[in-house]
Amino acid sequence: MGTQDIIDTLAGIEPGSALDAIRARRLQARENAQKSYLALFEPIDASAFSLPERAAVAAFVTGLHGESPVAAFYREKLAANADGAPLLEAIKAEVERGKTSGPYGAYPAGPLSVENTAGLIYRVSAESKPVLGARLVAALEHAHLLVFRPRDAASADMKALLVAGWSNTGIVTFSQLVAFLSFQVRVVTGLRVLGASLGPTAAGA
Repeated sequence: MGTQDIIDTLAGIEPGSALDAIRARRLQARENAQKSYLALFEPIDASAFSLPERAAVAAFVTGLHGESPVAAFYREKLAANADGAPLLEAIKAEVERGKTSGPYGAYPAGPLSVENTAGLIYRVSAESKPVLGARLVAALEHAHLLVFRPRDAASADMKALLVAGWSNTGIVTFSQLVAFLSFQVRVVTGLRVLGASLGPTAAGA
């Protein structure tokens, strides 16, 4: 594979290390995760969901999960774009505004309703809206919903994306990207914890 494995990079795994050997035991899962990253962040066609938008959403979503090498990586990816600097400042502000714990939300009326949990209903600040634009405003609000209140997601939320200028294709890719990022954060965090438990040479050759 031409591009270095992104999870290995973010987890600090060197070829030949103990963690490298552990990941090699599930080679197909490793390769599929890399293919997903390339499809989402180095796509052949980004017309329905631009690369700067992908970087902005990624910086926001990974920031919501807490400070990590993954969040830092996507902030750098966003900053590398031509108009990335003002977007990055707005994203940082919105991460702070959107930080909460979850998941929470309401189940349909029935036995599970006793587990309903109230939480933050996130909306982008008035200060950030002019910088982000309508598409990213809708995207960040929907991403927050998917991260913290997935069981509250409804057709009206999809309509908000469509009204903001998202196509059906763009929405599908956007949803895949948010799901992938949550997976990536968990895997990298888990590998780093495992590496620390194995000792200082676990990730390095």
